Amino acid sequence: MSGILDLLNSDMGRQMISGMSSQTGTSSSQTSSVLSMALPVLMGAMKKNAQTEQGAAGLMNALSGKHSGGILDNLGGLFDGGVDDSVMSDGAGILGHVLGGKQASVENALSQQSGVDAGSVGQILKVAAPLLMGFLGKQKQQANVQDASGMNALLGGMLGGQPKQNQSLIASLIDADGDGSVLDDVAGMVLGGGKKRGGLGGLLGGLFGK
Repeated sequence: MSGILDLLNSDMGRQMISGMSSQTGTSSSQTSSVLSMALPVLMGAMKKNAQTEQGAAGLMNALSGKHSGGILDNLGGLFDGGVDDSVMSDGAGILGHVLGGKQASVENALSQQSGVDAGSVGQILKVAAPLLMGFLGKQKQQANVQDASGMNALLGGMLGGQPKQNQSLIASLIDADGDGSVLDDVAGMVLGGGKKRGGLGGLLGGLFGK
């Protein structure tokens, strides 16, 4: 089973980065920087949501149907002439479901860390979300995931086993301090220190809180 950041180092990942760069007008290095943080953020959010029976069932259904992975079979066609509005709309819907009302805060945090403006980050995320779901759909099929515990194991495995330089990011995403909130830990990392209750951390904290 592949780790999520391994995807970016694959031929498919390089094609995704190139296509998103053309779509958003950002450089390949900027796009790669955003994705290397954004994909684990989205994956961590999905894993948190999938810890409830209802959340896991919803994700399983999506990955068995619309997001079973077909979108990845023709990336050249997807990016040729710009990404279709229906894909962007789908991405916006996924982000809204996964990140809720804190989406803008997440985009601002990723913008601060990557140096890419928040508007471009938002566009990258809208394209990345359906592709990530498609990747998960294919992984689900390969692993023959049938239930919520299998889904959580799949997501956990894809978040684990990352290169050393990514380990602090991954650790924060799986709620290193055990308080039940994922994104406040990310905010602390982005701001270079502990949680900032009144600032960005305050906005992000509690996104996935109990």
